[in-house]
Amino acid sequence: MGPLAHLPALDIMWVSFYCIGFMIISVGLIYLARNKVSNGFLRTIVNLIAYILFGLGTFLMVLIVATWPA
Repeated sequence: MGPLAHLPALDIMWVSFYCIGFMIISVGLIYLARNKVSNGFLRTIVNLIAYILFGLGTFLMVLIVATWPA
């Protein structure tokens, strides 16, 4: 039993879609920060947001995988 075992399967599916979306958005933000943003402070903020989204998506996806057999 994983930490999300009390949720219905459809809710876990939606959380996994949000995780995938967070990861795709973070890839886009990293591309934006590296290639399009020239201001150093703004680049740091965009990178920070991207890494937070990627970390959150990864953490939730690990919880989903731990819950999957339930």
